[in-house]
Amino acid sequence: MITMTRKLALLAALGLAAGAGIGYAPQTQAAQVAVGVTIGVPPPPPRYVRVPPPRVGYVWAPGYWRWDHRRHRHVWVAGYWVHARPGYRYVPEHWVHRRGGWYFRPGHWVR
Repeated sequence: MITMTRKLALLAALGLAAGAGIGYAPQTQAAQVAVGVTIGVPPPPPRYVRVPPPRVGYVWAPGYWRWDHRRHRHVWVAGYWVHARPGYRYVPEHWVHRRGGWYFRPGHWVR
């Protein structure tokens, strides 16, 4: 006679074995979430500043205009260093004109 604990352990082991038989395929891409800002006011021209000397293993992300909804105006965000990703190209933050408004695109990596 098998005790209740042994029955549960046997059932759990069978469930794990069946799950392993199905196979496990990890996702190759992480989920991404995008939040966009669309406004009717175009951003000012970009400020041109001297880029600092290169840093090994980093990519320079230039400054950009960010919309400050509290002040109802653009504010300048200074450039910064981004840790490089081999095999990828960094696309910095920028504004795109679309359907009567301006849409902000956050910085991101592309292959």
